[in-house]
Amino acid sequence: MRRKKYSKEFKLDAISLVLGQGYTRTDAGKSLGISGQILGRWIKEHQADEGQSFRGNGKLTPDQEEIRSLNAQVKRLQMEKDILKKATVFFAAETK
Repeated sequence: MRRKKYSKEFKLDAISLVLGQGYTRTDAGKSLGISGQILGRWIKEHQADEGQSFRGNGKLTPDQEEIRSLNAQVKRLQMEKDILKKATVFFAAETK
């Protein structure tokens, strides 16, 4: 049996029913066709991740995105440094 997937918007709307409008998890869950336990887990996840929850598969947090970008920059700079070292050796040999 496949797990049903819910969109980020659906989850955030469900959470707002409980946190913003005062519904109980059970009542909100029943009206949306989900269990109160699932809704409770979504609320915990939302509160723990400070708005970064429900990113979806493969989506990175801003910190992860910055780390990836910085790693790519370091790799590029190392390649440039290696090219300059090789060029220095080549031109040093040419001038002799």
